[in-house]
Amino acid sequence: FKERLDGILEDKETRHSLLGIYQSPQGDSELLEYVAALLNKQYGWNISAKNVAVSNGSQAAFFVLFNLFAGLQSDGSRKRIQLPLAPEYLGYSDSGLSEPFFTATKPTIELLDQKQFKYHVDFAELEVNTDSAALCVSRPTNPTGNVLTDDEIQHLDALARAQDIPLIIDGAYGTPFPNILFEQATPHWNDNTIVVLSLSKLGLPGARTGFVIAREEIIDAYTRANTILNLACGNLGTTLGKSLFADGEILRASQNIVKPYYQDKVEHALRCAEQSLADLPYRIHKPEGAIFLWLWFEGLPISSQTLYQRLKEKGLLVVPGEPFFVGLNEPWQHKNECLRLSYAQPAEVVKQGFELVAAEVKAAFA
Repeated sequence: FKERLDGILEDKETRHSLLGIYQSPQGDSELLEYVAALLNKQYGWNISAKNVAVSNGSQAAFFVLFNLFAGLQSDGSRKRIQLPLAPEYLGYSDSGLSEPFFTATKPTIELLDQKQFKYHVDFAELEVNTDSAALCVSRPTNPTGNVLTDDEIQHLDALARAQDIPLIIDGAYGTPFPNILFEQATPHWNDNTIVVLSLSKLGLPGARTGFVIAREEIIDAYTRANTILNLACGNLGTTLGKSLFADGEILRASQNIVKPYYQDKVEHALRCAEQSLADLPYRIHKPEGAIFLWLWFEGLPISSQTLYQRLKEKGLLVVPGEPFFVGLNEPWQHKNECLRLSYAQPAEVVKQGFELVAAEVKAAFA
């Protein structure tokens, strides 16, 4: 990134495009062409620049998309964003401009070897009705690292089409970049799907650059809203992105640098968990992607919120499980038994963190 930025600053024209102009509210036209060409070449998606828009990070994109589709309607009715698999990304929770805004479905739980488990969409309980404005899933999922199977994605796509609503896929950790995926997953897009991507987890969170890929009328509506909210998107990610997309370096960096880096991190974290938590009734969601471990302490006699507070007093920051069950309002003890931990810290910090978690959980059970 430094090399690319040095080159930009040395060139008068590109330096001016970085610092001296507003881009179109949809994004730099040359970048949009590069993104479309890359996705067509890689996945055969058959899209053009008219199917792509730039956002100031994917968080901003979801705020616009959610409120385009859901909330209070002109006829007085309310539409909600439906999350087929809870738990889901905490950052969605406060993005609605009216309440109630989300609905969610409790997952099925598959118990695996090596003290792991995996959530699956419970299609027997998932009901998509006229109140649903869109289905939304993250793949891989923050907080659990779950990657929805290809069959689950196809089934969700069929359900969305049957109700004439879009399927929104949050790919902030997924393919084609940053490709923090440890399981095989086929990228999915069609004219009823909205895919949201980001440069943040590639190592550019400060650039605040995301991408929305959707059919043309959705991109047009998104662009109009973005004009009101932002006027234009920031140029740093756009200017860097053009050189990274043009020669495919973004894919090589994702596959050869980012993915192996996090693969090593997660394997170290799993070893630390096995060493520290061996005497406790724990399971870890199978880490299939993203940068988190999702711990489940079955029968935990305190809430994960209380456990979070106690760990915070010891100097360890984790995230309690309850807030991630966005839209799932029914009582369920499992919501109180989970923690999200980031394994993206230095190895020794991760090791110490698991030791602190183990000590507090043992004290709680005692």
